[in-house]
Amino acid sequence: MVGRGVLRECLRDAAVESVLVVGRTAVGVTHPKLREVVRADLTDLADPDGLEGELSGYDACFFCLGVSSAGMKEAAYREVTYDLTLSVARALAAASPGLAFCYVSGQGTDSSARGRVMWARVKGETENALLALDGVDAYMFRPGLIQPLHGITSKTRLYRAVYAATGRLLPLLRKLAPRSITTTEQVGLAMVAVARGESGVRVLETEEINRLAGA
Repeated sequence: MVGRGVLRECLRDAAVESVLVVGRTAVGVTHPKLREVVRADLTDLADPDGLEGELSGYDACFFCLGVSSAGMKEAAYREVTYDLTLSVARALAAASPGLAFCYVSGQGTDSSARGRVMWARVKGETENALLALDGVDAYMFRPGLIQPLHGITSKTRLYRAVYAATGRLLPLLRKLAPRSITTTEQVGLAMVAVARGESGVRVLETEEINRLAGA
């Protein structure tokens, strides 16, 4: 859902020259500056498919892949959340050193990486590893509730049910709690702003995301 929003804003921004989407399924979007690489296994971006050489020359990576922790064991959640993320970040650090790496974390992430809440602890460990990684300028996005706009929907069934139940209330909630709610559009705009070097902080909570988006 977040990735769709970010892609939309990248394609709409005239300053973005080209976009490479690397994912497990096709996004179903056609655009002159969009190119896709679909790979069932994203854990290794090195050859044999020659993708490693195609990752050079980019200014930013918007890492929007993730899973819900509901019903998952910590080892499985860590494999997707920590191992996969760091694998991609290391490949990009080698191919495009100095690029901005925007990681979608979440409100409530545990920076100490020692708390009792599993997802928050693993996310915190992932954030810390990215911030310490040489070769990338890492930025942590910690949105709270995200309102999907422009026909975008979540792939997670639970989230779709929540949005269906609260959809009409979200505009009102955004006015009442602007520091806790953002939109797919605002997250996308904020990521593009970060790629331009417009953020002075490395960890962006909802309020900073909305500020960068011009809300």
